[in-house]
Amino acid sequence: MNKIELLAPAGDMERLQMAAAYGADAVYLAGTLFGMRSFAGNFSPEELKTAVEFCHRRGVRVHVTCNTMPRNEEVARLPDWLSYLDGLGVDAVILADVGVLSLAAKHAPHVPRHISTQASIVNYQSARAWYELGAQRVILARELTLEEIREIRAKTPKELEMEVFAHGAMCVSYSGRCLLSNYMTGRDSNRGACAQPCRYQYALMEEKRPGEYFPVYEENGETYIMNSRDMCMIDHVAELMDAGLDSLKLEGRAKSAYYAAIVTGAYRHAIDAAAAGVPLDPVWRDEVEHISHRHYSTGFFYGQPGQFTEDSRYVRDWQIVAKVLSCGEDGRALLTLNNKFAVGDALELVGPDVRPQALCAERLWDTDGTPLPEVRKPQMQFYMDLPQQVPPLSLLRRCSV
Repeated sequence: MNKIELLAPAGDMERLQMAAAYGADAVYLAGTLFGMRSFAGNFSPEELKTAVEFCHRRGVRVHVTCNTMPRNEEVARLPDWLSYLDGLGVDAVILADVGVLSLAAKHAPHVPRHISTQASIVNYQSARAWYELGAQRVILARELTLEEIREIRAKTPKELEMEVFAHGAMCVSYSGRCLLSNYMTGRDSNRGACAQPCRYQYALMEEKRPGEYFPVYEENGETYIMNSRDMCMIDHVAELMDAGLDSLKLEGRAKSAYYAAIVTGAYRHAIDAAAAGVPLDPVWRDEVEHISHRHYSTGFFYGQPGQFTEDSRYVRDWQIVAKVLSCGEDGRALLTLNNKFAVGDALELVGPDVRPQALCAERLWDTDGTPLPEVRKPQMQFYMDLPQQVPPLSLLRRCSV
């Protein structure tokens, strides 16, 4: 089975630490400019330097996104930024614009160049052309079937690496090419600021009857006519690996640290199981149901994914309540609080390589050793006995339904 990279999202330092702890081979992130997720948090130049050092100490690669379509006034700032990335020793720069590719070759000559999914690569000739222009990897469009991917792989140089998205949100249009957000809100989807108007509920209004709205139905009274499902390929990781891909990418730089941890851990186990030729343990498959998501599909890998038109809400059945800072051999753990809970509450424990398990919060103490009936203040530190020793960044969560 082809060795494959697990590439996880890192919207900020906390999410980066989670992705690294839960099994990512590489992370992708952005600086404060030129990235396609304006609201992800992102990294200042100093934070990026810290992030690269942190990851490289742990054998984790860092891919930096420069995948917006820069305007004239921005192009002049790119050489300095690319030179800075080159000096940091980042492991790849992700770009979509041929001008940025040219600048990267000149100003970041030691950094591999990856072509973003924003370039909408859907055929082998496009992939070949990017390779001939100096790209080391192409990130294929989400809108391809698995058979089309196999053909692209077969008809391109074996030295050209290929990456696909395996999990996360999808666009109603070709990824990032929709103009609805620009037109309706002035927020540019090609510059990391999409307002996702495809998730809105629409009605029809006749010109001479202002304020009188007629519902627009898909079927059975379902009015969210453009609402995309989320992609989830955790049941098909072996097939993706068999197609000769080099990297599986998880969407979600704008999502939570909890999301980064759980989805990375689930796909880490899926990849390792596929590489060993054994079925994925159902407990790890179930982890993708424990994160915030829209209704799942297998994307375009096996044909049209279809829309979910009943509503545009996320499924959010679980929430993180606390994060482990340290834990002794006896299971006595120091934690920091995210959401309040009390003695007697039913919780679940999960962590890096820690099989999810149910537990009851039996006793809680403050840092002075005083018993507590509950913990309420966000970010407060407290002690609790866990059923086993677990590594830092393990999580306590509870079902919220």
